[in-house]
Amino acid sequence: MAKNYFWQDDYWLFVLQLYLQKPAGMKPLYSKPLVDLSMELHIPPQMLHDRLRQVANLETPRIERYWQQYAESPQRLRRAVRLLREMTGFNSGGGFFDGVEVEETFERDFRPLPEDERLTPTMLTIILSLYFQLTPQTMVKETPEVQQTARLMRVDTALIVDVLEVFQHCDPYLNRRDVTFSPLLMPCQQIWQRYANGDINQLAAHADELAEYFKG
Repeated sequence: MAKNYFWQDDYWLFVLQLYLQKPAGMKPLYSKPLVDLSMELHIPPQMLHDRLRQVANLETPRIERYWQQYAESPQRLRRAVRLLREMTGFNSGGGFFDGVEVEETFERDFRPLPEDERLTPTMLTIILSLYFQLTPQTMVKETPEVQQTARLMRVDTALIVDVLEVFQHCDPYLNRRDVTFSPLLMPCQQIWQRYANGDINQLAAHADELAEYFKG
C-alpha cells in the first residue's frame, strides 16, 4: 500500500523557489537541492520532482497565482519562504506536522550509516552498481572507475575498495569461504537484497540518477 505523505498548499512556495534557483527550470530528480528539500518536508524526491513539473507547466490556477505573485520578485519569495521556516515547530512533530506522525522512509537512504558515517545507503547503491561493472581482480584502488567513484563521493579510494570487498561476501556466485568481520556487512547485505536480484541495467540507471546528488 502506498504511503500517504503530508502535503499542504504552502509547500508550493518551496517548490517555486527551488524551480527558480539558477539555472531556473526543472532540477534532476536526485539533485542535492531537491533531495535536501525532500528531507526537510518529508516528501519523497519523486513527488517533489512531479510538483516541479507542475510548476513548469503552470498546471493549476493556484500555481499560476503563486507564479504571478512571486516569480518576478525573488526577494518577496525569500521572505515568504523564510516566514514559513520560522513557524513554530517547522520540520518537526509540531507546526506543519501537528497531528501527523512523521515516519522516515526514503530519508534513511541519505543519512550516514551508524556503522560508518562516511557512507550512506545511497552511496552503497552507487558502489553496488560499480561492483557489477568490475571483476574481483579490478576492484582495486588503481582502477579508473574506482577512482572516479571516489572523486564523485569525495571519499578515499580505499573506502570504495573496502565496500566492494564486502559486496564480494554478499555475492553467492563468488561463494567466498573466508569470513569478513566488517561492520559494513549488514548494510551491504541490505542493499544487495534490494537491488542485486533485479535488472542490473535498471540499477545502473538508478545509480546514475543518484550520482546527481553528489554533483551539487
